[in-house]
Amino acid sequence: MGMLVEGAWKTGDLPKDGEGRFVRSSTTIRDRITADGSSGHPPEAGRYHLYVAWACPWAHRTAILRKVKGLEDIVSLSSVDAFMGGDGWTFSGDFPDPLFAMSHLRDVYTKADPEYTGRVTTPVLWDKETGSIVNNESREIIRMLDHEFGGLSNDTDFCPPGLEDDVERTLDEIYEPINNGVYRSGFAQSQSAYEEAVGELFDALDHWEGILGNQRYLCGDRITEADWAMFTTLVRFDAVYHGHFKCNVRRIVDYPNLWGYARDLYQYPGVADTVFLGEIKTHYYSSHESVNPTRIVPVGPEIDFTTPHGREKLG
Repeated sequence: MGMLVEGAWKTGDLPKDGEGRFVRSSTTIRDRITADGSSGHPPEAGRYHLYVAWACPWAHRTAILRKVKGLEDIVSLSSVDAFMGGDGWTFSGDFPDPLFAMSHLRDVYTKADPEYTGRVTTPVLWDKETGSIVNNESREIIRMLDHEFGGLSNDTDFCPPGLEDDVERTLDEIYEPINNGVYRSGFAQSQSAYEEAVGELFDALDHWEGILGNQRYLCGDRITEADWAMFTTLVRFDAVYHGHFKCNVRRIVDYPNLWGYARDLYQYPGVADTVFLGEIKTHYYSSHESVNPTRIVPVGPEIDFTTPHGREKLG
């Protein structure tokens, strides 16, 4: 896993602590688009570009918000190639860089800051006017797409007044054991670290299975940002996390409520257009040589997210 150090690309091992636990690096570019323009990044049609990896769950959640908020013609979008090797995320003939014709995503980072130090991750929200990266933290980008574009987007609110605290608390509750928990399981460097992570993961899934037996979504009877954050993990779970990351206590299809919930969200208008299971499987199985040395991408499993979910009965 590589990173930039004062603008120079360095390769190294997965970050871990002394007990073999995978340690995710924090994102560092945290500017904001604000509706009133006070941040220097006002919401304007055509001004911003979103770099994603279709395989990446963190980037996927931003692509979903762009879609469900009706911002496709306002914020442009492109994806890096599914394979990530020693050079990090790259662009290719099938996945070119539409702004600068760069070869690597790290070149976009150093274009914004030639001395940048940190991981080169997706998503990246780029400001064409200032020639800078606004933000590379998915949780903050989805909130900007949800709230800061005013009349440029539709009026569906995924973090509405009165639910803000519930949404923030739920995002926190699912992050470490579930969103990051699959990585903590798959990238663990010791048996104890793996068993700790996978135990916390399935404890959390079991908890939300119970909650979703009584309400349609994580925060009640309406979809919120927390649901989109959960969805991008669930939609990948049986295809890659169950086998590749050894999260194999149960599959999502073995959970009646979580499985119905995942299908409910997949069938929300436009969301299926953002799900590319081929890209997802190619990335995980071919990129993580330390986890899958043969880089063979499995043919299955067959998963049908289009079958009736029956969750209308919950509201």
